[in-house]
Amino acid sequence: MKYLYKFILAILLFPVSITFAQDPHFSQFYANPLYLNPAFAGSAICPRLVMNYRNQWPAIPGTYVTYNASYDQYVNNLSGGLGLLVNTDAAGEGTLKTTTISGIYSYNLPLSKKVSLKAGFQASYFQIHLDWDKLTFGDQIHPRFGFIYDTKDTRPSILTKSTADFSAGLLLYSDRIFGGAAFHHLTQPEEGFKSVSKLPMRMTLHAGGIIDLEHHRRRKLEDPYISPNILFMKQQDFEQINYGMYFNKYPFVGGLWFRQDFRNADAFILLVGLQTGVVKIGYSYDVTVSKLSSATGGSHEISFSWQFPCHNKIKRARPIVCPVF
Repeated sequence: MKYLYKFILAILLFPVSITFAQDPHFSQFYANPLYLNPAFAGSAICPRLVMNYRNQWPAIPGTYVTYNASYDQYVNNLSGGLGLLVNTDAAGEGTLKTTTISGIYSYNLPLSKKVSLKAGFQASYFQIHLDWDKLTFGDQIHPRFGFIYDTKDTRPSILTKSTADFSAGLLLYSDRIFGGAAFHHLTQPEEGFKSVSKLPMRMTLHAGGIIDLEHHRRRKLEDPYISPNILFMKQQDFEQINYGMYFNKYPFVGGLWFRQDFRNADAFILLVGLQTGVVKIGYSYDVTVSKLSSATGGSHEISFSWQFPCHNKIKRARPIVCPVF
């Protein structure tokens, strides 16, 4: 299975025709807010540190492992938030590694006493490295003894590529409902090693709401609620839709999601989380229901968030009330 995967990866990287890559995705998308939408920078008002880990299809050795970390806070003098996002993705036991560093600014605009609009702008620098020696090709295969020959495919002259990238997003929210749109890779940077391979723009639409289960004049952190949510993502020919619901009973959070495209089912997502006023920890597992279900081992994801206290008084800023996982 390991060699089969490497062979497939080689086919995807070096075809005769043009190829297109896709971004890694996270199941706990609200636990990774800056990766979801740059408009979330500063949305928690006080300084926030977020870390995420995802291991996709662990039954296939060294498939897709993604790490990222972010920091953001609201800044009075800028009327908005600043954020820093670092993301590292490794595919095929490190055969293909991608590292991205992004700086983010979001502008906060109160539209009324209850509704606010945030616009986010993201500038990124990313680097892609290919470990050629870990690749295997079809001409190396002996019908009886497996991979024993040297490949005749030529090594690329450059095995590390670096380039700039730009993204933007919008976020509209009140004290009960929220929705947003994000557009990543607006310039569609070129990342191919042996042929033209532009990174397609990724469009994400997301929306949800908060439904209180106990009615108080002013909602508190401890009040139980449910939160139905939906997310749609499109990148080149890839389309994905997630829909489901969170249930919050402080300090615990549970969630159930279903992910699919418009033709095939993909996975159920099960989530458990623990939150306090400062720390939030979540774990989710993707139960694959597609034809790959018996081979992938699902996907594991862990999120951690630390909410720092505000040291300065914040003016004219409303925190967004949405799920944290």
